[in-house]
Amino acid sequence: MNYAGIEDQYADKEKAKIWLQSIPYDGTSSWGKGADKGFDAFMDASANMEIYDIETNSEVYKQGVYIVEPILEDKSPEAVFKAVYKSTSELLKSGKFLTFFGGEHAISIGVIKAYYEKYPNLSVLQLDAHADLRKSYEGTPYNHACALHDASQNTNLVQVGIRSMDVSELPYLNRSKCFLAEEMYGHTDWMQKSIDLLGEDVYLTIDLDAFDPAIMPCTGTPEPGGMFWNPTIKYLRMLFEQKNVVGFDIVELAPEPGQKASQFLAAKLYYKLLTYKFELHGK
Repeated sequence: MNYAGIEDQYADKEKAKIWLQSIPYDGTSSWGKGADKGFDAFMDASANMEIYDIETNSEVYKQGVYIVEPILEDKSPEAVFKAVYKSTSELLKSGKFLTFFGGEHAISIGVIKAYYEKYPNLSVLQLDAHADLRKSYEGTPYNHACALHDASQNTNLVQVGIRSMDVSELPYLNRSKCFLAEEMYGHTDWMQKSIDLLGEDVYLTIDLDAFDPAIMPCTGTPEPGGMFWNPTIKYLRMLFEQKNVVGFDIVELAPEPGQKASQFLAAKLYYKLLTYKFELHGK
């Protein structure tokens, strides 16, 4: 099935500017399960989404979206990391704009490593409820709770929406580059401040639990006090206008029967990110 039900001419591997890969791994999530079903739910919602964007008067799907073969490795966290890292390193040689859909947040570790090896001055922008900075958890550094630890040591990491963490993560937290949800509430100055901390090349990782459970209940660990749609979209538009976003992932959609709003939000978010990348300035 083509992304969003688009015509075959826009889903051609060579012609498409955008490649999308599913990594449906859910092996280390420690509470709510189901992120391995996230991509199928995302695809279902995308096929039922209007693909004309009112905000930008555009149809970004015409840039072409090709679905890459998924990574189905699931033997161990270490095996998944190696498979994702190897695959991403190869995909980066294509020159395409790469996008990834989880799966749990652990899938981002291998992706980001491949990216910072290609982009030596890479910044990573994390939208998330959780800091995800543990050096190791449950016997492995490739756990979802460790998703951004390696990035914190090897990239310029900026964290937005954080409202939950363990005390063991404090040594790895750069407080000047972490925007807590409680400090963001009722304010907008955090938007430009956080963007100003980023370098030119940015990898964006979005854990859907960054959003408030009122609009995103279907995720592994829904934390109260999260981000809402319109301010987040405004912020992401600012990001793409000012920086060169070189790739992104969306993770932790755990669909539940009768709760289609969450998967539709994920579908709309993905399409908005593509729109901002290719229809604002064609960077």
